[in-house]
Amino acid sequence: MLRTEIKYLIGKEIRLELKQKYVLNGILLYLVSTIFVTYLAFENAITGETWNSLFWIILLFVAVNGISKSFIQESPARHLYYYTIASPQAVVLSKILYNLLLMAILSVLSFGFFLLLMGNQVVNVPLFLLTLLFGSLGLSSVLTMVAAIASRASHNFSLMAILSFPIVLPLLALLMKVSRAALTSMDWSGLAPLLVILLTVNAAVIALAYLLFPYLWKD
Repeated sequence: MLRTEIKYLIGKEIRLELKQKYVLNGILLYLVSTIFVTYLAFENAITGETWNSLFWIILLFVAVNGISKSFIQESPARHLYYYTIASPQAVVLSKILYNLLLMAILSVLSFGFFLLLMGNQVVNVPLFLLTLLFGSLGLSSVLTMVAAIASRASHNFSLMAILSFPIVLPLLALLMKVSRAALTSMDWSGLAPLLVILLTVNAAVIALAYLLFPYLWKD
């Protein structure tokens, strides 16, 4: 039952996204323009550390802009409709999975534009792509839950930004540490603990969302 509800809710999210193409187009325009301005500012004179930092900073702001609409754009009437047809667990998991798909696409596009304009600083591409996957999962789960909380405060976007950054910053620091290793060597040794921590953090956030969202949903 839960699996069926999640499938139909994700399908609903995809249909809404295709119907409101201006939202996705706006995010893509923001992504491309930000990377292009960065390219103009540095003119290819960029170190690996700076490349890594700029990549994750841009991706963070793209994630906030892209995922903030998860609950904030929806009216109370629509929330009430969801309440009558689906369980709260299905709603929050479908939002997380859809935002994971969206963030994975945006992450790959960001990586591609960075390679095109800023040059390739990545030595270990598989490790960097794995970090992107963990980062997409972490950002989607954290920001989805924060968006749900902000939606209960008169759909306040500024509240989402205030709540999300203290939570996201430790995750971002871990992601930058792992991706920094991908920029320097092909060696995977010593990275297993960091990858396990990333996976554990992501699993913990999803578990908390699964357990706590029903109480927020009933409010």
